Amino acid sequence: MSERRTSTYSMWSLFRNCRKAAHWRYVLELVPLEKDRNLSFGSLIHTCLETWHLSRDLGAALDHVDRACANRAQEEEQRRVWHIATAMMRGYAARYPIEELEVVALEKSFEGEIINPATAASSRSFTLAGKVDGIVRVPGGSGAEHFLLEHKTASALDAGYLERLWTDFQITLYAHYVEQALGIHVDGVLYNVLVKARLQQGTGETEVEFEARREALLAKSKTGKTSAKRKLPETDEEFQARLAAKYADPGMFHRELLYVSREQIDTLRTELWELTQVFLDARRRDVWYQNTSFCFQYGRPCPYFALCRSGGSPNVIENFYERRPPHEELREGSPSPEEGPAF
Repeated sequence: MSERRTSTYSMWSLFRNCRKAAHWRYVLELVPLEKDRNLSFGSLIHTCLETWHLSRDLGAALDHVDRACANRAQEEEQRRVWHIATAMMRGYAARYPIEELEVVALEKSFEGEIINPATAASSRSFTLAGKVDGIVRVPGGSGAEHFLLEHKTASALDAGYLERLWTDFQITLYAHYVEQALGIHVDGVLYNVLVKARLQQGTGETEVEFEARREALLAKSKTGKTSAKRKLPETDEEFQARLAAKYADPGMFHRELLYVSREQIDTLRTELWELTQVFLDARRRDVWYQNTSFCFQYGRPCPYFALCRSGGSPNVIENFYERRPPHEELREGSPSPEEGPAF
């Protein structure tokens, strides 16, 4: 019997969305050299939240942001991330100074069998592993209930975003395996959503831009004079103050409590088994269909778009991708990847 392969939510989610993308990542083990900045920001905040919920030490969380953005004085992208992450964590600590929930575990790993629902036999090809952001105990009417704690950073929070949480394949999957591996009855999930501020640090005017604006104002002035002054770049302190005012808005943070039913878990177990069979068939025939509807999911190109468009060009692989083992999120110290609801 061949050795069983570890699989994860990320693998099955990607395979369900696009078999071709799953082939690039989980069969050929290719990843883009340039990491998606949205995912990088989400990973940073995940680590900060783990630190905060573990110690309630805001200084330690902010120190992690400082170290992650050590070159912010020279690199614009790092400065942008530092500003938003710093203000977000300060706002989060102010929004939740006292918690009613009790943290049971953080960044908890698990692994379990994938079961054929028709025969109750374990898969001979795959196991399922993962890591949850946290497990919390929440007081309820009939006593404390356990919920998975799932962190999300969102560009915008509206009714549509919250509705899509019901379709989150990951949580039902994790609820089942946490129960199986850790013996904790999971009642549902507590989504902890943090909104990314869209504010930009003011860059000020160049001398040329100021002169052009000044001349335009003079042309409109009846006195031939103007008090216009050159707009200077916004300092870090000024931008942080503006971000702090933004994050004082309670709407920048949201918690949504959803229950997971036994029927959802039973359905998920059946779907997961079906996915394993479809994957094995695709691998046996070496046929990996591309889902073009997924190429621009979340408003940005799929990380493998360039590879698909080039027909798997060796030059594209050499210049824009590298080979890395799959399931990096399972490694010690690696936060859970930032994902949108899968389906």
